[in-house]
Amino acid sequence: MDKILYLSQFNLMSSLSEADLIEMDSMTSITTLARNTLIQTPDTFAEGFYFVKKGKVRLYTLSEEGKQFTLDILKEGNVFGEMNGISLGTRSVYIETLEECDICLMNRQRFEQFLIEHPEFMMNLMKVLSERIKGMSALTQQLALGNLHDKIMHNLARLADQMGWVEEGEYCRINLVLTHQEIAWMAGATRESVSAALQDLARVDRVRTGFKSVALHRNELSTSCTANTQL
Repeated sequence: MDKILYLSQFNLMSSLSEADLIEMDSMTSITTLARNTLIQTPDTFAEGFYFVKKGKVRLYTLSEEGKQFTLDILKEGNVFGEMNGISLGTRSVYIETLEECDICLMNRQRFEQFLIEHPEFMMNLMKVLSERIKGMSALTQQLALGNLHDKIMHNLARLADQMGWVEEGEYCRINLVLTHQEIAWMAGATRESVSAALQDLARVDRVRTGFKSVALHRNELSTSCTANTQL
């Protein structure tokens, strides 16, 4: 029943009745993973849809030189994986836990039949796919065209939108433990250059940094995450 109650909180599950949720629950197996555990590498990919029941996971790639680049951070309620031609774009990436996580795996055969029998759920799934594609497209454009300050602000605003924030006066602290190295992985830059850029942004009151935390000025949250920003 705990799994059913939790699944009912997923936006993806909003079109399902309690009976449907019970059926969905019967298709789900849960694994608890410790912090910094690799869930998947490009070499260990296996088909399946996975739901993050508890915790947060990071999706990243590696360059030929071994440099990490963070593609996304998923929290409770997000889904990743690929099944029967339906892909969330995670086949060729590394996926690791940022904290202790409960990960739900859907049984493939039963889930495929479930999709056929629940068209509203299929439509919700398509919305999730669409949002994921739009987000990755905006990120790609920002990485290609923006300067380092643009990239940092784009990623921080995206994280604030995904993870939520806590108001602290004129600033909104992102609900995620963040180090300069993790921000560098998202911006595709070195930790040293990101630290310098964050100092620049703090001097003009666009961000405020603390121990493993970053807060955006409230004016930054009123700007679209896809908009170009200038320091």
